[in-house]
Amino acid sequence: MALLRYNPWQELNAIQRLFEDTRVPFERDLVKVPAAELTQTEDAVHLKLELPGIDAKDLDIQVTENTVSISGERKSEAKTEDKGTTRTEFHYGKFQRVIPLRVKIQNTDVKAEYKDGILNLTLPKKEEEKNKVVKVNLEQPAA
Repeated sequence: MALLRYNPWQELNAIQRLFEDTRVPFERDLVKVPAAELTQTEDAVHLKLELPGIDAKDLDIQVTENTVSISGERKSEAKTEDKGTTRTEFHYGKFQRVIPLRVKIQNTDVKAEYKDGILNLTLPKKEEEKNKVVKVNLEQPAA
């Protein structure tokens, strides 16, 4: 009679394979928000958002002096199939993202460009933010 070493991981792998085709990733239940990139220059704040597969008409962009709010919806495509199954990692539904800004901006002069699923916003800084220079006076010690 041969001795076999017990491997508990082998049983877990068998259970995992059993459920592999039927499981739903946990991520699907989370609200997906677009990835963002924020760059600041002397005159403006530049915000870039990744929004693939979303039509411009399905986006709502609101800008205040301190925040940018983007909401929208990725609509699912209506498919009719007679046979087979579909597995997808695409995320459909509504999303919203609010991005706080560290400086005040002139929200009436915002420029937006949407091309190839990338939204570029140019948010000009308010004049007082552009010229925010503080003079520091050094006190001379009494001699």
